[in-house]
Amino acid sequence: METYDALLASITPASGETRTILDPATGSLVGEAPVHTVEDLETAIKTASAAQPAWAALGHGARSAALLKAADAVERSAEELARLLSREQGKPLNGPNARFEVGACAAWLRATAGTPLEPETVVDDGETYAELHYRPIGVVGAIGPWNWPMMITIWQIAPALRMGNAVVVKPSEYTPLSVLALVKVINEELPEGLLTVVSGGREVGARLSEHPAIGKVMFTGSTATGKAIIKSSADTIKRLTLELGGNDAGIVLPDADPAAIAEGLFWGAFINTGQTCAALKRLYVHDDIYDAVCEELTKVAAAMPMGVGLDENNVLGPLQNRAQYDIVASLVEAARDSGARILLGGDPDTGQPGHFYPTTLVADIDNNNPLVTEEQFGPALPIIRYSTVDEAISMANGLDVGLGASVWSPNLAEARKVAARLEAGTVWINKHGAVDPRVPFGGAKQSGYGLEFGVEGLKALGVPQAING
Repeated sequence: METYDALLASITPASGETRTILDPATGSLVGEAPVHTVEDLETAIKTASAAQPAWAALGHGARSAALLKAADAVERSAEELARLLSREQGKPLNGPNARFEVGACAAWLRATAGTPLEPETVVDDGETYAELHYRPIGVVGAIGPWNWPMMITIWQIAPALRMGNAVVVKPSEYTPLSVLALVKVINEELPEGLLTVVSGGREVGARLSEHPAIGKVMFTGSTATGKAIIKSSADTIKRLTLELGGNDAGIVLPDADPAAIAEGLFWGAFINTGQTCAALKRLYVHDDIYDAVCEELTKVAAAMPMGVGLDENNVLGPLQNRAQYDIVASLVEAARDSGARILLGGDPDTGQPGHFYPTTLVADIDNNNPLVTEEQFGPALPIIRYSTVDEAISMANGLDVGLGASVWSPNLAEARKVAARLEAGTVWINKHGAVDPRVPFGGAKQSGYGLEFGVEGLKALGVPQAING
């Protein structure tokens, strides 16, 4: 285990172009990240291609054992990784934030290692015998986001490695240090050259998505970038897993207990200060309990401390970058100007350092307001009234995205009926955004395609091969 300073020094380039990374909470220097080039990408892909066959030949057992050792390595450096993540991304150490994210990295590595994937007998009728196997793809390109940079990188690389692939990672330009440090720690337990980070700009991502030696691209990010990857990958017929933008709806049924669900609603919406693809971003509440839900949710939200991530008392942090801050501020102002009622927040202290936008709840807002129809990706939740369940379902399904959704009710049978009518890849009941490494996860409509997690996630990182005879 290295100290924090030693870990940061180990990923700081001794020469070459660098990018200065500042703490979004304080504006202070976090470190210098390398700015890799397309030439660096080419070298990484050649190295990965050379390392991959021997890794594939080890088989599932040995590869899983290596992932378990990688999980141990992450845990040995957990506090140092969490501190770096907090400083670079902004999320606090405590709550479902930096320490939680690093812990999830270890948990996902172990779950991926422990998920069985046996050859499937598809026909055995006495005349025909056929099995379905999954072979390695080769080299996988993993392009990650800035909101959960470590955890989502693990979601990409753990199944890719387990299935016998090599991986080249392209992190967000906003959070490269977190990913460089995580991969540095994991590589203590992996063969050299198998897993590489190329910390470059858009040109590196563009080349990665079109490169003929890359057999699959995994991408988490905006729908617009996902569309660009689809186009650039077409000439080489790459396999793709795309987890794209979401604008998740939650429907509170009229029999729900406002006080009982308030904290679950809060964390569904405001985990990682709202910077989560599958966060609750539109809340539909029945007229009968609308005012009570607004009141209880406001109580919970007002009690959650926001501030610098290294302060152990905070559970909400800043927005990671100024561009995202400006999007949230603009959407809230548009809602205010339209006559919507601000229950909490909406009044940022522009005199303080950092990209802090206060926890904001907006009531009595029209379903066509931009704060409802556009993904805010920050700490501002619109709360929309509805009169009938059919109306709520229609509004929830009215957008062209469908990553997640949720239904809130003590009547599980009724909640499941409503859930079955929602157009989303995952629908949670009495919770929101609770991903599980055993449960397949993916989007509907323009929220992407392909599945992650569990057996289906492993299969997505392999080439299916039927052996007949």
